[in-house]
Amino acid sequence: MSLKARIPARARNRKAREAPERQKGRGTDPLDRFAVVLRTPARPGEALFARAPRRWQRILPFTVVGIFVITLLPVTITVLTNSYGANGGWAGALGVAQTVPLLLAVTRPVPAWGMILFADVAGAALLIGADGVGGQTWPWPPMVIVGYQVLMVCLGLRESVRTLVQVWLATGAAGVVLGFFEPAGVTNTVALQFVLSGAVLALTGALRQLGDARQRIAEQESISEAERARRTLLEERARIARELHDVVAHHMSVITVQADSAPYRLPGMAEPVREEFAAIAAGARESLGEMRRLLTVLRGDGTNGAEGAGGELFPQPGIGRIQQLVEATVRAGQPVQLSLAAAAAEEVPPAVDLSAYRIVQEALANVVRHAPGARTRVSVTRSAPGGDVLVLVVNGPARDAVVEVESSGTGHGLVGMRERVRLTGGTLDTGPLPDGGFRVAARLPLNDAEKEPS
Repeated sequence: MSLKARIPARARNRKAREAPERQKGRGTDPLDRFAVVLRTPARPGEALFARAPRRWQRILPFTVVGIFVITLLPVTITVLTNSYGANGGWAGALGVAQTVPLLLAVTRPVPAWGMILFADVAGAALLIGADGVGGQTWPWPPMVIVGYQVLMVCLGLRESVRTLVQVWLATGAAGVVLGFFEPAGVTNTVALQFVLSGAVLALTGALRQLGDARQRIAEQESISEAERARRTLLEERARIARELHDVVAHHMSVITVQADSAPYRLPGMAEPVREEFAAIAAGARESLGEMRRLLTVLRGDGTNGAEGAGGELFPQPGIGRIQQLVEATVRAGQPVQLSLAAAAAEEVPPAVDLSAYRIVQEALANVVRHAPGARTRVSVTRSAPGGDVLVLVVNGPARDAVVEVESSGTGHGLVGMRERVRLTGGTLDTGPLPDGGFRVAARLPLNDAEKEPS
């Protein structure tokens, strides 16, 4: 099965596996969607839920904290005044200092915690001498405990575990220090505040850690996607290399052996026939050499390893070997006329040298396949001394008495020509002629090719 057929199959299988997860994430239960938002950690400086997909989710933390502030502020002032007997001015100042900083906790929870803890400790110190403190909760009144837990939620969803532990220990230390000044007849709430704040910090911190873990997994999956694509490419290249080695290289080896052994298996062979078989064997061996270099490239991973270095031991063909290429084509029965400028191969960059040879090779192969017997003219010249290399291959219509080897083509040959010309910065002009022939014209500039990386 080809890569084109296998990739959609793998994609369908992956989509089938991911479908239940997508459906679960997009379920109709709003609690499931909100849980995902709750587990998404916020970056420093961002408000809680700042990256939530819906607008109402992004403004939810401000709304909830605002409701607590609006509720706790008057209740705190009333309770401090009526139940604890605190002075009205001090009660109002403490109510504002203990509740309003909660609004800052949505974006800056640590500074908000510092302000609120200072206000709570100051309030506990002021309540020591209040007239109605006896029989009340101290040092943390009920309103202080409720507001402090809201602050702990904001801290747990934002800060690191180390910061949360420090906040929890500081809360307990503040309560222990205040315990040395405990008024008579009060209900001590130090342990209650310490336990509740620890539980809330542990719960919200666990949610944040879960969100961090999910985010790291998503990032790792994104990073490994490129590696999976690269591995798939290498596997496909290895598969192509195996097929070329098992099929094409095997048949080429058989052709070489048969051509080399023909004079011995068929005695009395005429000299021209011997030369023809020798040419066939030489062409087959050359094709095997290029096949081995291609297999080295396909099996390599792009590094300069031993295999990659081994492929460079064989020189690449160039303009100087076009004469041999044309002679081999003529021996195959194709009438070809070559016009090769004497200075065509002088001071030519390797990219242009190889591209010119490959363009002529592919053009002649197309003539043999699609227009056998057609008269062909090959011209390789320079536009000026030291100028661009011009390659021209023109063939007439196929002879009527000759059967066309291939009635249709894949177009890969022309695509390869265009790619080679594009890499050298040149131009390519191909197309049919009015008399039924075909024309391939390429201009390969030398200056642009010299800039190409080796």
